[in-house]
Amino acid sequence: MTVRVGVIGAGMIGQDHIRRLTDVITGARVTAVTDIDEARASEVAARVDATALPTGTDLINSPEVDAVLVTSWGPTHAEHVLNAIAAGKPVFCEKPLATTAADCLRIVEAERAHGRRLVQVGFMRRFDAGYRQMKEVLTSGSIGTPLIVHCAHRNPTVPHSYTSQMAAQDTAVHEIDVLRWLLDDEIVSAQVLTPRATSKRFDHLKDPQIMLFETANGIRIDLEVFVNCQYGYDIQCETVGEDGLIRLPDPAAVGVRTAGRHATAVLQDWKGRFADAFDTEFREWIASVEAGAEPTGPSAWDGYAATVITDATVRSLDSDGTLVTVDMKPRPAFYGGTA
Repeated sequence: MTVRVGVIGAGMIGQDHIRRLTDVITGARVTAVTDIDEARASEVAARVDATALPTGTDLINSPEVDAVLVTSWGPTHAEHVLNAIAAGKPVFCEKPLATTAADCLRIVEAERAHGRRLVQVGFMRRFDAGYRQMKEVLTSGSIGTPLIVHCAHRNPTVPHSYTSQMAAQDTAVHEIDVLRWLLDDEIVSAQVLTPRATSKRFDHLKDPQIMLFETANGIRIDLEVFVNCQYGYDIQCETVGEDGLIRLPDPAAVGVRTAGRHATAVLQDWKGRFADAFDTEFREWIASVEAGAEPTGPSAWDGYAATVITDATVRSLDSDGTLVTVDMKPRPAFYGGTA
């Protein structure tokens, strides 16, 4: 079986995923594309011998589409995901699942009413080899009970359109999701501290930020978000347990020794850092669709949880560092909870 995928949103990430589905992943073919820019949709569709359709609704209801990939503007995600659920089609939605917690809950309830999982959310770090190795060690218990997690998320620069709130909503959201998964624990509070600001930022931006989280089991997490660090794209994660610690490995790079120095290159963007994780993410999603199985990646509930936690983080930032309790609904049994 070849899974026929319809893509809603032909911007940068949409085109990158179309390339991935066409040139990297086996068992998939992009058969339909739509975008608010009809000319762009037609151009992108022509490259892969797909059909350009006028709207997301047309694409979802097309008999030539088995599964839906949503890579459009964030505020449109809820509509497309809900329509895919109504059509009974598997849907992969790039983060965010929706821009409000209320819309995320609408998706959760629609999927529960459908009776089986159809939604996967695009948090790619769960598919990164280093994070998966960390998960194996933590699950084995070899470093004992986790106590503290130290993280950093650094970008060389960001555009003028980047806002202080996006440090949580677009940047830290990846750590928020992957730490919930790594620790098998829920984040219950958030606090944002703003140290001395870098002179390299735009005037409207608070950068860097230090985000402090606590989990239901009392694990303390500190996360440095520094989006104008200048030197590169740098992702760090270290978990300290009762009997040892585990650290996320840096990407493999050759060491160069010359002129009295030993140096290794630092990646400059997220594409290079997580290219393999994106490939694995889509390979496993397509395999689940092909097998008629439920997706194994981040669920609609994970999308809801990430939105609720980032909302609390932004509230702390906007209130000058007030500790904010995360107001999350109980996890339904449908998603592995007890409610």
